[in-house]
Amino acid sequence: MTDAVVPELVFTGLDPDPQRDVVYKAFFEADPRGDRAAQIFRETFDQLYDGQHTGRFRWDQLFKTEKTHFGTLLEINLRRAFDDVIDDGHHLDYRVSGEDIDCKYSQRRGGWMLPPECFGHLLLVATANDERGTWSLGIVRASEENRRTTTNRDGKTNLNPRGQGQIAWLHKDAPLPPNVLLGIDVTTLNAILSAPGKGQGRVNELFRRVTNTRIGRNTIATLAQQSDYMARVRDNGHGARTVLREEGYLIPGDYDPHRRVAMALGAEQPSRGEVVSLRVVPAAPGDSWSVELEGRSWRLARPGETVVEPAPRLPSTKKSVTSKKR
Repeated sequence: MTDAVVPELVFTGLDPDPQRDVVYKAFFEADPRGDRAAQIFRETFDQLYDGQHTGRFRWDQLFKTEKTHFGTLLEINLRRAFDDVIDDGHHLDYRVSGEDIDCKYSQRRGGWMLPPECFGHLLLVATANDERGTWSLGIVRASEENRRTTTNRDGKTNLNPRGQGQIAWLHKDAPLPPNVLLGIDVTTLNAILSAPGKGQGRVNELFRRVTNTRIGRNTIATLAQQSDYMARVRDNGHGARTVLREEGYLIPGDYDPHRRVAMALGAEQPSRGEVVSLRVVPAAPGDSWSVELEGRSWRLARPGETVVEPAPRLPSTKKSVTSKKR
């Protein structure tokens, strides 16, 4: 854990609840920027889409039964990701800092269904929307004051307006790691999905049209739809790195030497499990960002600029590169 300090305003206006505050601080110190939780939300969406086998990448492509399974998957994935904070629950889903906690997910904020066994206990409430690219995670107590008085046939109820105002948000409407196919315009998406050459053609077209953007493995798997989907990217004679080099494209991955290439070019740097497609041309003296590859200096191509030379090969993942910023 870190020594991250919880902002004082987090608990302003909330009922005093020392146990809630302790649990909040445990999660906050483990993930102060929300990077870990954001990745879990992204992976849970992608796990349900199962793009490698189905080609799906949108919430509305799921069956109703699959959508209801999101909460269960999220609960499991959060437990694995926060195993330094979460223990298996004695009575509810989790046990954190000695407190039993029920994990609740709803696609709609405030839609969490609360069973009688969680009444009086702390809740870890979550919501996310892949189309809007946001997620939220907070902690609240399912106290009598915070619950609706009406219940359904199973005795379940919801937080009332007061209870929704008592949520101590760890992160609220935070950005999801991008769903690349969901975020591009319809014309570009259709061109990618209809590209000739099946999986390899779709992956190549993605890299042609979506440049200087971090692209995750799941996006590639969704387009390739094969077991070894990263073979569609590799410099193996027929993968995208080989084919698109002739068109002036570099495709750095998450290896340190590749990340240094992207950094030297002033481009997006791929994170774990990501690649970035970059269109490059030979650099001239005075160009602000450039990188030395294969004995020459290169820079990013400008929008609309004609590329007349093949791109260089990326460095070995065991070698470093020289960056120049003038």
